[in-house]
Amino acid sequence: MLRTRHQPKEISATLRQVDALTSHGQSVADAIRAVGVPEVTYYRWRREFDGLQSDQVKRPGQLQAENARLRRIVSDLKLDKLILAEVAQGIY
Repeated sequence: MLRTRHQPKEISATLRQVDALTSHGQSVADAIRAVGVPEVTYYRWRREFDGLQSDQVKRPGQLQAENARLRRIVSDLKLDKLILAEVAQGIY
């Protein structure tokens, strides 16, 4: 089964569209079906992106990338520190 990645703008537009349909009296389940997104996906998106504008939706992905980069830096620095401590003790 082909998996498609939805862009942040598409996600926020879909959430707004479901909100608009529910405000016109349609049930949430019917609105989700009308948009064409699985219910599980809708609720996951709602949990992660609800209330965010389309430019803010990109932010969590950027934060995760920044977090990964900082973790690599910290692990490299810890390794350097351990090597220097061993050299200072005269082990090598």
